[in-house]
Amino acid sequence: MKILLSTLNAKFIHSSLALRYLRSYAQEAFPSIELVEYTINDVTLNIVADIHKRKPDVVAFSCYIWNIRETLSVMRTLKKICPDVPIILGGPEVTYDADEWMKKHPEIDVICIGEGEQTFLELLQVYQEALQTKQPPRLRDVAGIAYREEEYVRFSMPRAQVEEMDSIPSPYADHLDELNNRVVYFEASRGCPFKCQYCLSSIEDGVRYFSLERVKEDLMRLINHGVKTIKFVDRTFNINKKYALEIFQFLIDNHNGTIFQFEITADILRADVLDFLTENAPPGIFRFEIGVQSTNDETNRLVQRIQRFDRLARTVTQIKDSKKIDQHLDLIAGLPEEDYASFRKTFNDVFSLRPEELQLGFLKMLRGTGVRARAANHGYVFMDEAPYEILGNNVLSFDDMQKIKRVEDILEKYWNAHRMDYTVEWLLANQFETAFDFFQAFGDYWENQGWSRIGHQLEDLFVRLQKFLQFQQVDGMGHVLSMMKFDFLLNQKHRPRKLWWEDVMDKEEMQQTFAVLTEQRERLRDDFAAHAALEKDYFKHTLTAKVTFDIEKWMETGELVEGDFTLVVYYPYKDDEQNAFAIVKQGVQAVG
Repeated sequence: MKILLSTLNAKFIHSSLALRYLRSYAQEAFPSIELVEYTINDVTLNIVADIHKRKPDVVAFSCYIWNIRETLSVMRTLKKICPDVPIILGGPEVTYDADEWMKKHPEIDVICIGEGEQTFLELLQVYQEALQTKQPPRLRDVAGIAYREEEYVRFSMPRAQVEEMDSIPSPYADHLDELNNRVVYFEASRGCPFKCQYCLSSIEDGVRYFSLERVKEDLMRLINHGVKTIKFVDRTFNINKKYALEIFQFLIDNHNGTIFQFEITADILRADVLDFLTENAPPGIFRFEIGVQSTNDETNRLVQRIQRFDRLARTVTQIKDSKKIDQHLDLIAGLPEEDYASFRKTFNDVFSLRPEELQLGFLKMLRGTGVRARAANHGYVFMDEAPYEILGNNVLSFDDMQKIKRVEDILEKYWNAHRMDYTVEWLLANQFETAFDFFQAFGDYWENQGWSRIGHQLEDLFVRLQKFLQFQQVDGMGHVLSMMKFDFLLNQKHRPRKLWWEDVMDKEEMQQTFAVLTEQRERLRDDFAAHAALEKDYFKHTLTAKVTFDIEKWMETGELVEGDFTLVVYYPYKDDEQNAFAIVKQGVQAVG
């Protein structure tokens, strides 16, 4: 029997952990299982043609909110040309409201409900038996499914969760070449101890762990294969202190350059674990994703989210101060009873921690969650189809949601992308009451200019910020433009050929700056100094810009020394070397 396991990933670099679990659990009995991953951007007919070419006897798809629409399109088309091939769906998107899915989509033959390893194996066994006996498959004997019986949708007996997690064979025992140049998702445990009502994990009871020996073996196998990024999907990785510490220590000892991302609950991260990480974690190897969602106590109570923001803030701050672990903090706009003003406060509370990335998401009324079941209590209006994003509620209008979306857009472009951190910090310190007010005002201006409907190059982001600030009539525009030039030049990997500002230095001014720097080579980094010794090398490796204050002194001491200065940025063109810079006072003549 030919079996095809498939899913449509959001991007090519992603990989499906669910499919690999299903294959590993069933491959002893069905060694020829074929696993094929597509993306939601692939053409439906191309996917169908590829599946048809493989001539499967059974096809199974893993379904999520990000791929259900495209998966249904593939499934409908596939059923037209292969009407006798059973189509099995599984995954969180179809686990809930299975009766509705089956009735709305007659092309679906079976839905696996909940944890799928044992269910999928037994389904394959009954389909194989049916092929051999030429009799209908005995689907009622398989626990944990919804299936068709003539014109009716039937449900078999519920299936209990797997208790002995190590009984599930490793999804990473073989086929590792499939993971080349992909992000690998990894699971050390299943379940979550918390009951946040917007999350599907709230429906499960308890946390089940794979043994540490099993986890270490799998991680070592992936590290030795050269996997670049491993994302742990455990909902609260640090809930078991001893377990988490041992894995952290193992990865510190064996990482070999692989990057590991964890979802942690920051306000319960124990002080000794925090100290251990900030003292021992290799810089750049760990990344933490921390769900804050809201700092409104009443909102958190309504969604049964237990959180101490003061503790969370201390944890995030200590991690940031260590400069070893990047942090990705999440917010959710649209939670119960959080209006626009409250969300503004939530945003400012969290942005004040200056995470490396702040993701501003919007509440999705996922099937099976408590917020969806009680949507009427808060006047929720939301999309009928995935991703079920809210359109408004009793305290947050659709217009408010659109305003916050404009904040999200500017946040992504101007903070999370880290194209001009110094400029943003300068503006927040000197020009705007709060961070939210800056992102909101700029987002509104961006929308009014029609820029959301056209693309942009890197230079456009600086030009558009300049236009917005001129429209706002901010004070000290010369200093702001100086910071923008500094960010633009310092963050380029290569010496840019195109500059977006108008006051470009002429040849005589640039040569005068070169002469001064040549005399002052002792204050430059060694490689910068070496290239400043010869005019040809100097101009090949540097770019200059006029600025209105001594940025070098300001960064060292915080003192603002105003005047006419030249910024010189040096490009070493080496992967292991950062750009360098120096400030020269304009009008100073070289002695020689």
